[in-house]
Amino acid sequence: TRSPSIPPFNNIDIVTRKMLSACNALRKTTAHAVPAASVLRMASFWAKVPQAPKDPILGITEKFLADEDPCKMNLGVGAYRTDQGKPVVLDCVREAEKRIAGNFNMEYLPIGGLKEFNDLSVKLAYGDECAAIAEARVASIQTLSGTGSCRLMADFMHKFAPDATVYIPSPTWANHHNIWRDANVAQTSFRYYKPSTRGLDFEGMIEDIQTAPSGSFFLLHACAHNPTGVDPTSEQWSEISAVMKEKGHFPFFDMAYQGFASGDCVHDARAIRIFLDDGHQLGCSQSYAKNMGLYGQRVGCFSIVCSDSEEASAVESQMKAIARPMYSNPPVYGARIVTTVLGDEELKELWYKEVKGMADRIIHMRTLLRENLEGIGSSLPWNHVTDQIGMFCFSGLTPEQVDELANDHHIYMTRNGRISMAGVTSGTVGRLAEAMHKVTSG
Repeated sequence: TRSPSIPPFNNIDIVTRKMLSACNALRKTTAHAVPAASVLRMASFWAKVPQAPKDPILGITEKFLADEDPCKMNLGVGAYRTDQGKPVVLDCVREAEKRIAGNFNMEYLPIGGLKEFNDLSVKLAYGDECAAIAEARVASIQTLSGTGSCRLMADFMHKFAPDATVYIPSPTWANHHNIWRDANVAQTSFRYYKPSTRGLDFEGMIEDIQTAPSGSFFLLHACAHNPTGVDPTSEQWSEISAVMKEKGHFPFFDMAYQGFASGDCVHDARAIRIFLDDGHQLGCSQSYAKNMGLYGQRVGCFSIVCSDSEEASAVESQMKAIARPMYSNPPVYGARIVTTVLGDEELKELWYKEVKGMADRIIHMRTLLRENLEGIGSSLPWNHVTDQIGMFCFSGLTPEQVDELANDHHIYMTRNGRISMAGVTSGTVGRLAEAMHKVTSG
């Protein structure tokens, strides 16, 4: 029995009654009975919502998991594995966890995140002796890993440079396009990769930078370009910087692999530091997913180098204003881990050693893959396997050859031929080479 103070029907009751009325009316006018669930869907608020396309990486994982072959290989996911094919937690991270455990509360962080984390992150990216840091010209906030950093930059562009276009390398990490599209920022591409050489299209890249309207925004991969593994040399970065400076472009670096590319954090940040030395204002996205193995902690940093401290203060306040309605404030645990590692010289040195170990294993897998392909007798050139750097090898395989690898050899990768070298082991590299040789010899 309803309480007299409660109306006979609330809004949900009204909606339900309307849906049931629609069901009854439709069933009466239909020659054959319509299942009640179908009729309810027709009357639903969300009946016209289409199924979203599957994420290409997650789709590969689904196919891999459904494959019952015991020798199957998943080379699609960009996550580091040991030479036994197992996930790894770094020793420096485990030690940091021990130091954190029981010593901190679980209160909210400020909107901008853990300040010590931000300070240590920008020093890692820009260098301990960076003049912009010393002059308080760097605005920075903690973010939800690299994706969150990029999205904040995209929204910052939309709000404060609404007429600007972002130039994105061709090819790039697929989510870059999603991020700037959903932030309603105009985007176009610039030449980066040359399929004929499986290397950098440096001349095309420079030409596109020169012909872009002055004051354009350019998204650059700081190191270990995803998906190609092709990076400019230091000399080429200097020329790129000079041309961008002349045109007044704004460079935004996505740095997801610092230390993970060459094994040297300073070397992997050289592009950013060349641009800083040339006097650029720039932006940077940092992620600790790959180089500290903190994939599930979603910890990153977004920073912008400004003209002076007053501008930096204003920019940082607007970064926080964008973050507030998006996710309010970032998670604390991953930031404490990074802060503990980077803030302790002993743990930092251990991290340098461990990240170099991960990079060296991937470099060794590249060497073995090339040696195996050439040893089998493949007539194709495979020097690009070792010329490229970082987690991914842009193999040059066609979509049809990738499909053949999956269907006939139970080896899974993205259809653009990108191989996650972190998933290759000394025990599987020979079979991978044999399969690649078979699908490229037809």
